[in-house]
Amino acid sequence: MGAERRGDEGEAAGDEPRVRFSRRVPGSLAANRLTRSLDEARRRGRHVLDLTVSNPSRVGIAYADGLLAGLANPRGTSYRPEAFGQLDARRAVAGDYARRGIIVDADDIVLTASTSEAYSLLFKVLCDPGDEVLVPAPSYPLFEHLARLDGVSIRPYGLAYDGHWGVAWDSVERAATPRTRAVMLVSPNNPTGSFVRHDDWRRWRDLAMARRWAVIADEVFCDYPLDPAPDHVACVLAANPGPAPLTVALGGLSKSVGLPSAKLGWMAMAGEPGTVAAARARLEIVCDTYLSVATPVQLALPGLLRDGAAVRAQIRERLGGNLAWLRGHLAGVAVATLLETEGGWSAVVRVPAVVPEDDLVVRLLEEHDVLVHPGYFFDFAHEAFLVTSLLPDPAVLSTAWGRITGCLNRLG
Repeated sequence: MGAERRGDEGEAAGDEPRVRFSRRVPGSLAANRLTRSLDEARRRGRHVLDLTVSNPSRVGIAYADGLLAGLANPRGTSYRPEAFGQLDARRAVAGDYARRGIIVDADDIVLTASTSEAYSLLFKVLCDPGDEVLVPAPSYPLFEHLARLDGVSIRPYGLAYDGHWGVAWDSVERAATPRTRAVMLVSPNNPTGSFVRHDDWRRWRDLAMARRWAVIADEVFCDYPLDPAPDHVACVLAANPGPAPLTVALGGLSKSVGLPSAKLGWMAMAGEPGTVAAARARLEIVCDTYLSVATPVQLALPGLLRDGAAVRAQIRERLGGNLAWLRGHLAGVAVATLLETEGGWSAVVRVPAVVPEDDLVVRLLEEHDVLVHPGYFFDFAHEAFLVTSLLPDPAVLSTAWGRITGCLNRLG
């Protein structure tokens, strides 16, 4: 969503609607202040250095000419609907988990058109309208919109920073209610870059078992560890000794091989056999209702997972190089502190709260042609933070952060 997030300025101008719209869609559709400033910069033809970019295809990552050749498979014209996706494609995903040393049966894998769709399917299976899901904060704001579209409420629990990120367990107890049906873990988190640690996972597992919660583990960035702690959980599916709650890990081509255009994601389930079987039966009904995954991308999936490794390697190199440069640059800047970043595509920088974050990011855009996310976009508990993508071309990153630190020094 980037800077295109809508704000709270009220309805867009126009005639009053003659129908009543669902409250699942926000009533406020006006663009926020940062979006309006970005629209104006683009209208004027200014060259904006984008530190919110999350699409590898826009930052100079090289894709082999034949990478998408499998999408032209002649068998793609034959329609063979399968609720969970074609078996060969699910076996390819199981093989990709095996690449990471994780054993998953193809029967426990469900293909989706995206990770967002996977959330929607799970909300439908796990929640009645008005039920609740625990979601970390800070985290990506898309979760609130996805839950709302399915009539589900999110209840945030806190991630606290004390040299490293960890769960604020008192906030979990405050967030949980009798209507809680699931808890979401994002590992590594977007934007904090923090992995779930083994001690925290054991506590989540015991809590979920005791309260009959499902665990939804968003691991879309799992292939991009940068500097993880020794006790980090690489995959929750491999950290389940003994009784375990229904655990669903999410992944997809968008991040694993840098192909958001391919539109394919997956869920992998684990837990007590009877519970997994019950979830599978219910998911089959919902998936069979939509049948949203295109045949050509399923046929191409084995090749995409194999050949996309070269793209993944380039992304890893870019992320590592940019993080190293940012650490070095900010080490000599008194007004900005880079927080611990264990993995993923983003980094968080604490800055002085001398002006509101909204004023700061708009000033950086309007006066310095730099677009960067404010911390409030991700529901940080307080100000002031800037969230930067680690994907941009290194020259863009260094130029942009030179301008940002120059601005911060003048403000400080």
